[in-house]
Amino acid sequence: MTIVTGEPDVDGLGEAVGVLREWQREGAPPQLPPGDLGWFWRSGAEATAAAVRTWSRDKRILAVGLLDGPRLLRLTLAPAAHRDEELAQRLLDDVTRPERGVLPTERANDEAPPGALLHDLLGAGGWDTDEPWTPLRRDLTEPVPDPGVRVERVGPERAPDFVAVLREAFDGSRYTEERWHAMTAGAPYADARCLLAYDDRGRAVAAVTVWSAGPGRPGLLEPMGAHRDHRRRGHGTAVSVAAAAALRELGASSAVVCTPSSNTGTVAPYTAAGFHPLPETRDRYRDA
Repeated sequence: MTIVTGEPDVDGLGEAVGVLREWQREGAPPQLPPGDLGWFWRSGAEATAAAVRTWSRDKRILAVGLLDGPRLLRLTLAPAAHRDEELAQRLLDDVTRPERGVLPTERANDEAPPGALLHDLLGAGGWDTDEPWTPLRRDLTEPVPDPGVRVERVGPERAPDFVAVLREAFDGSRYTEERWHAMTAGAPYADARCLLAYDDRGRAVAAVTVWSAGPGRPGLLEPMGAHRDHRRRGHGTAVSVAAAAALRELGASSAVVCTPSSNTGTVAPYTAAGFHPLPETRDRYRDA
C-alpha cells in the first residue's frame, strides 16, 4: 500500500491543523474540526501530538485522527477521500489491529464522517453503532441579535472566572488555569475566543469557547457550559447567541456544535439560541 500512517511531533501539528481547517465545508458531513484539537491542547502540545495520527499518500494528508482518550479515535477525511478504497482499507487495518498503536484490544470506538467507506467496512466486520449524537447548526449570513446579557472576551485576567465556571458546569471537570494557558498557546487558538456571560449582579454564569476554521467556513462551539448554581435562567442560551456573534465576527459561515442526543438539557439551550438540529450521527464500536 502507498498509504503511510504518521505520528506527527509538536512541529508537525500545524500541518494537521491546517488540513482540518481546509476540510471544513458547508453541507459536508459532521467531522473532526480544528477546534477539537484546540480544546485537546489544554493537555499540552506534547500530549496533543501524541494523540494525533495522520494517513498520507505521496506526502499529502488524506485523514487525521485524534485519540480522544485511549479507546476513542475521532477521525476525519479529506472531502475527496471518503470513498477511497485504499485509504479505507488501511484505516480498517490500523483500527482493528492493536499492534498498530491506534486502538487497544479492549472496547473501542471509531468516529468517522457519515458516509465514509470505513463505516461500511467496520459494520461488515461486526462493529455496532453506538448512542446517537445530534449536530446543531446556526446560519451566520444575517447579523446575530444581542444576547441580552453582558458578555466579555476572556484574557489572562478573566481566566480564573472562566475556569471556575467550566469546573462548575461539568461534573468531574479537572480544568485549571494552567490548562487554559496551555490551550490558548496552541496553534488552533489563533482563530478562537473564550467568552464569559455575566448576570445582572455581575457574577460570571456561563462560558464558551469558539473556534473559527477561517472565513467562509463553519466554526465550532467547544465547550459551552453554565454554572450549576445559575442554570435554568437562560444563561446557556445567551452565551450561545454571543458565541454565534463572535464566530460571525471571525468570518465563519455558520456556527456548529454536537451534543449527545440523550442530553436534552444541552440540546435545548442551543435550539433556543437559533441552532437547528441536523441528522443524528453514531460512532462505530467493538466490544473487547
